[in-house]
Amino acid sequence: MLELKQLQVRQGQNQFCFAATLAQQTCTALVGASGAGKTTLLNLLAGFVTPDAGQLLWQGQDLLPLKPAHRPFTSLFQEHNLFSHLDLFTNVGLGIDPGLRLTTSQRQEVDEALAQVGLAGMGERLPGSLSGGQRQRAALARALVRRQPWLLLDEPFSALDPGLRQEMIVLLGDLQKRNKLSLLLVTHDPQEALQLASEVIFIAEGGVYWQGQGNEFLQQKSEPIQRYLGHAASVSQGF
Repeated sequence: MLELKQLQVRQGQNQFCFAATLAQQTCTALVGASGAGKTTLLNLLAGFVTPDAGQLLWQGQDLLPLKPAHRPFTSLFQEHNLFSHLDLFTNVGLGIDPGLRLTTSQRQEVDEALAQVGLAGMGERLPGSLSGGQRQRAALARALVRRQPWLLLDEPFSALDPGLRQEMIVLLGDLQKRNKLSLLLVTHDPQEALQLASEVIFIAEGGVYWQGQGNEFLQQKSEPIQRYLGHAASVSQGF
């Protein structure tokens, strides 16, 4: 399991303190209002932000002293971050070795990853010739070849139209099960969260306000969650 023990950090006027335990090989959705600290939490885990205090334990080891490249995380952002002048095979291969010194078996891994995300035979294509959904599929393939147990996703599909977004959610769920990945997914869409995630973490008031099973999240009556879901007015009026 992944344990966040009072991870504290100040960013501007905001003070955050995160405490939670995340199960392995499941999808956990990270939800909350804009500015609540969801991306900050992902950045703390990945090592892009250094906490002021606390511990981050993975299988008993504190990850905080480790640099981002040595942590068990791969990050997938809204921007696919593909190099436009490099073909898909090369972009994905960078996930294995930035110097692209790939063995025969590693080259096979790249081909297999492209096939898993539905891009078989497209390794020679440049990103500019692809649709937005295809580019995100390529970014997913690059994440897969890194073979890290945790995949951190910061609203990776929010720029896609609803049909493509639904397609990518289904694909991500399939990849998670097939590769036994542990996912932490930031989303603003409660229904998207519940479709993919078995557990939900709600971020509010500078930390983890609520954590529980996904099917219980919509039943919570606390004012911060009801306000986030758009029901606060009804709650305040007693409806």
